Amino acid sequence: MSDVAVRQQYDRLAIDYDQRWSRYIIQTLTFLRSWACIPPQASVLDIGCGTGQFERLVLCEHPEQRMVGVDLSEKMLEIARQKCQAYPNVTFCIASASALPFPDHSFDVVISASALHYFDQPEVSLAEMRRVVKTGGSVVILDWCKDYLLCRLFDIVLKLIEPAYQCCYTQRKFHRLLASAQFDIQSARKVRIGLVWGLMIATAVDRSGF
Repeated sequence: MSDVAVRQQYDRLAIDYDQRWSRYIIQTLTFLRSWACIPPQASVLDIGCGTGQFERLVLCEHPEQRMVGVDLSEKMLEIARQKCQAYPNVTFCIASASALPFPDHSFDVVISASALHYFDQPEVSLAEMRRVVKTGGSVVILDWCKDYLLCRLFDIVLKLIEPAYQCCYTQRKFHRLLASAQFDIQSARKVRIGLVWGLMIATAVDRSGF
């Protein structure tokens, strides 16, 4: 049910999503790009890519970067394809985070930004990320952090008004989810973006690969 709800919600939002959330998108994804330090030769999977803004940010610096974006909303993906149509090395497709349509060990870097709070099976989705990342590769996840008061309030409200929304996590719970999925955390941080958004980010690697 959650995948259907997410798809329906973001198909409706797609037409003005970039305009409505422009400041949040640019601030969070610019921070993510800086944090991730993606090598130009790396293959990248972006889970919950939305309208492809992260892809465009990366491609402005590294136009040959090999990237795949997946999302549940075809309307969002249509916008992403338009943004990145000049880059044949970038593709977009519909896929659920809990059932990624890629072989094992396909990507050097797996990214997910502001999507974890929509995953109805976070353990399954994290296991899928671990499956598709290459040995020695990394998974970078950025999401809202329930350690911040406003995020706790948003968490309460969104559970009441958004059928697609699941929950956001404290940093401690987030790290426990990563550990349960057999990840080791290389680096992690909590950060405030603007006056409202309290976020957390972690770079993790497959524990079995080391």
